[in-house]
Amino acid sequence: MSECKVTVDPGVCRLGTTIVAKPSEDMMSVVFEVETACPHIRKLADSVGEVNAYEVMGLKMRDNPIYVAASEFCPHAACPVPCAFIKAMEVASDLGLKRDVSLKIE
Repeated sequence: MSECKVTVDPGVCRLGTTIVAKPSEDMMSVVFEVETACPHIRKLADSVGEVNAYEVMGLKMRDNPIYVAASEFCPHAACPVPCAFIKAMEVASDLGLKRDVSLKIE
């Protein structure tokens, strides 16, 4: 497991977010350090805490604790930040490769 940093420019709201996902001390979970100007994402981050990536990655979106928290705290359904939490967790737990993702709005 290794640390992963994801920086999100969410678009129109301009409330940028930086997520650092790190392995827990016992290497069984991922913990998040989040810097954000968005009060909704701050609440999401505070509610998520430590996540066992191996369990979470096998869940459907509706059961994933990050998306459950996003559903409760994030009023904008198109917000890209919850996905960034998932990608950071995936990479930090060695379940995914460090590769950029993007959305291009035309």
